[in-house]
Amino acid sequence: MLLASLLGLSRLQFALTATFHWPFVPLTIGLGFIIAIMETYYVRTGNEFWKRTTKFWMKIFAINFAIGVATGIILEFQFGTNWSNYSWFVGDIFGAPLAIEGIFAFFLESTFFAIMFFGWEKVSKKAHLLSTWLVAIGTILSALWILVANAWMQFPTGMEFNPDTARNEMTDFWAVALSPVAINKFIHTVTNCFVIAAVVVIGISSWYLFKKREDEFSRKSIRIASVFGMVSLVILIWSGDGSAVHVAKKQPMKLAAMEGLYQSTEGTPIVAFAILNPKKKISDMEVDSLAYSLQKPFLVNISIPQGLSLLVDRKMNSFVPGIEDIINGGYKYTDQYGNQQIALPVKERMRRGKLAVNALAAYQMAKEAGDEQSKEYALRTLRENYPHFGYGFIEKPSDIVPNVPLTFYAFHIMVILGGFFLLLFGLAIFLDRKGMLTRFKWFHLMAIISIPLVYICTQAGWIVAEVGRQPWTIQDLLTTNASLSGVSSSAVLTTTIMFFVLFSVLLAAELTIMFKVIKKGPAAQ
Repeated sequence: MLLASLLGLSRLQFALTATFHWPFVPLTIGLGFIIAIMETYYVRTGNEFWKRTTKFWMKIFAINFAIGVATGIILEFQFGTNWSNYSWFVGDIFGAPLAIEGIFAFFLESTFFAIMFFGWEKVSKKAHLLSTWLVAIGTILSALWILVANAWMQFPTGMEFNPDTARNEMTDFWAVALSPVAINKFIHTVTNCFVIAAVVVIGISSWYLFKKREDEFSRKSIRIASVFGMVSLVILIWSGDGSAVHVAKKQPMKLAAMEGLYQSTEGTPIVAFAILNPKKKISDMEVDSLAYSLQKPFLVNISIPQGLSLLVDRKMNSFVPGIEDIINGGYKYTDQYGNQQIALPVKERMRRGKLAVNALAAYQMAKEAGDEQSKEYALRTLRENYPHFGYGFIEKPSDIVPNVPLTFYAFHIMVILGGFFLLLFGLAIFLDRKGMLTRFKWFHLMAIISIPLVYICTQAGWIVAEVGRQPWTIQDLLTTNASLSGVSSSAVLTTTIMFFVLFSVLLAAELTIMFKVIKKGPAAQ
């Protein structure tokens, strides 16, 4: 079983840490800006109501900030403990954004966080407001550099492989930092954080209205959060469209898994609602491939004709490859330079990948032996086949297919919940304009229920992003099984259990403190 292996346990530990870490991050990022907006109202109007409101939401911010930092440190250390081959292979590139995040963005947040939280009445109003805005900006700068690193893993660029050190080395920092995937991922993720914070503010405020408490505080908090959330969600949807285009061009297997698309045609439809056929399989045996290809991918399927072609290529009749199309190759596609290419079968990419892996070993042997002719030949072979390097670690073509059910359902849960939050923000704005926010209990309950739903939505998004790109740690260049450290499964299992216990305690403490703060309410300020 996968979970009994070193690879499975290492992936489980990283997923566990990321799952515990991520919920604290978006609330911190989004709430930082909502707090800054509220304090701006206070400084401009001098109304003490806005000061009390700001200080209440600042407490919620501080609790999440502290837990987010603690879990984030553990997450970064795992690159060295469990994924040392990965760290060696791309440390020159991956380490730079993380170093910038740690040295610049985190210290910016930490320094001004102290002034923001403890500086009331100790510094001027404008100095305090500046500190609050700098903390908010610091949070998105932290997100920027982490997302740049993540985007590079999905679309490696701006680097060159050094056969002497067996490492990828950065040749163009700005190509890494400003890649179209990085920019789009940053916008999509940050606006996602804004939406989460807006939903949490609306949900907590609605709880007060449901309990007939804190009327003015709740109405004005919902007013700011609903407009902030609606604008953010519109940008989020727009950037999600851009993400689909980038995924289609750079990670077509992920898109195929997101749509449950096995065999495609021109004018590819997009799934509106479907239930996957659990018996649908991909075979590596030619004798079984025909039988498996005849299996229907869906038990139930409602699709929009030509929708996927229009979404990813802006053409009604374009061809979007499915899982089997990608494995078999032979279809036309446009590369990152705008040139028409014929997709290679996975078996051919595996052959070229093994040539690259063997050429690297031959290069290093020739270098040690002082054989310049063999060294030059091996280097030429390596460079010709390096774009397929990661396929040298693939055992069979079906190994490049991610977990289709998990990716498919996570994607559609995310989309459905996104529509739900669009409705929530629209209703909140409408009811506020009509002066009816306090009247309808069903809206209060809808908003309260939205808090866990928004976290399910964001976790589903990360499942799509990370599970959907398996088996790659770095797209086409390094697989997850080749990224591992030489540690024992028992050691990883032990630390996983320890982390689970630690994270559970931290989560319980965080929720307990949060509930106490919320129960006391802003009147306790």
